[in-house]
Amino acid sequence: MRARTTVGRLAGTAAIGALVVSLTAGTSGAAQITVHRARPDAAALRASIAGLPSAEITSAVVLVDGDGGRWSGTSGTGDPATGRPVNADGRFRIGSISKVFTATVLLQLAAEHRIDLDGTVQRYLPHALPEGYPPITVRQLLNHTSGLPSGGKLFAPDGSTDDGSAAWFAAHAADHWTPRQAVDVLAGQPMQFAPGTAQQYNGVNYYLAGLLIERVTGRSFEREVTDRILRPLGLRHTSAPAATDTALPDPTAHAVLAVPRPDGGTGLADVTRQSPWPWAEGGMLSSAPDLERFLSALLRGELLPPAQQAELFAVPDVPNFHNQNCDIGPTTGRACFSTGLMRFTPAPGIELWGKTGSRPGWTSAMFATRDASRDLVCSFTPTSRQGASFPAQYRVAAAAFDLPAL
Repeated sequence: MRARTTVGRLAGTAAIGALVVSLTAGTSGAAQITVHRARPDAAALRASIAGLPSAEITSAVVLVDGDGGRWSGTSGTGDPATGRPVNADGRFRIGSISKVFTATVLLQLAAEHRIDLDGTVQRYLPHALPEGYPPITVRQLLNHTSGLPSGGKLFAPDGSTDDGSAAWFAAHAADHWTPRQAVDVLAGQPMQFAPGTAQQYNGVNYYLAGLLIERVTGRSFEREVTDRILRPLGLRHTSAPAATDTALPDPTAHAVLAVPRPDGGTGLADVTRQSPWPWAEGGMLSSAPDLERFLSALLRGELLPPAQQAELFAVPDVPNFHNQNCDIGPTTGRACFSTGLMRFTPAPGIELWGKTGSRPGWTSAMFATRDASRDLVCSFTPTSRQGASFPAQYRVAAAAFDLPAL
C-alpha cells in the first residue's frame, strides 16, 4: 500500500475560540449538545484519521458540517493495488444506515394514515411470521423491541453457509437472497422475549419493514425511498440497487479484506463489487455529502410532521438485550434505539443521534446534535469482517463534537 497524506478542507463562518457547547434537556432526560457557530477543529480531525493505510484500515473519509462551517478530509489509499487517492465525495456501501431511510418512509406512511405504528405485522403481512408468534407492532419492528429471533442460516448456491470469515465472503460476495428468504429462516425458532419488554437490535425487523412498505404502497422499496427522500433532497449519489447489481460507481475507495494465502501469508481480496442484497435492512449506497444532507434534513423536520418527528427521539424505557451498541456511557444496560435512530450517550450530559452501518469492507456512521447544529459522517474501509474498531470510530466523533477521551 502507498500512503496518502490526509487532505482537509475547511469552509464556512469562522468563530473565535474553542468549541462552544450548551446543554439543554432532551426528551430522555439526558442533556444534548448544541453547537454555536464554532469552526470544526481541523487539526483534531486530521489527527483522528492519521496513519492510514494500516493493516487494519486502508482508508477513511470524514465530513463535518453545521453552523460553524464544513470540514472534509480523507486519509489512506483509495486502492491498495494502484495507490490511487481516496475520493472524499465518492460512494460507499452504508450498511445499516439504510434502516434510517426505511424507518423514515414508514413514518411518512404513518403520517398519511396508510399504516398504523400500533398495528400488527400479522395484520399487514399475513403469514409472514410463523404461526404461534405473539402480535408484534410496526413500532416494535422499528425500535427493535419485537423480540423476534435474530435469523438463521442462509445457504449459498454451493450449499455452504457463512462462517463469518473474510475468505468465505470474498468467495461469495455476489451471492444474494431475497427479503422473504431472510424472514423465512425464523421458522421453528422461539421468540427471544415478549414484544415490547426489551430491545435487541435485529436486522430481521427491517426486512419486514421493507416488505411492509411494499405491501402498503403496492410499489417497490426502491421507488418509495427514491420518490419520498432521494429525489426531494437531491441525493443523486444515493440508491437502493437490485440484489444482482454488484457495481459501486465512483467509490470513495476500494474495499479489501485480509484473507489467508496458500503459502501461509495474508493477502488482500477486493470485495468492492458485492451484492447489496440486505436491501431495506442494509443494502443502500450513498456518499458523505448525501448522508450529511439527509441527516440534517431529517433532524430539522424537513421529512416528517411533528408527531412522527417525535418518534425519532422516542427511545423505549426497556432493558438492552445483548446489544453492545447500547452498552456505552451512562445509559449502559438500557435501550438506545428509537423508531429509526440510535441515541449515542458516551458520557454524562452528552447525547447525539444517528446510526452506524457495516458491510464487509466498510464501516460507516452518521451522527449529529439533535438540533443538527453539527453533524458528522465518516466511512472507513477495514480489512477485517469485524469492521473498524470502536476506538478508531470514537476518535473521529471526539474530534467532531469535542467529546471526552475514552
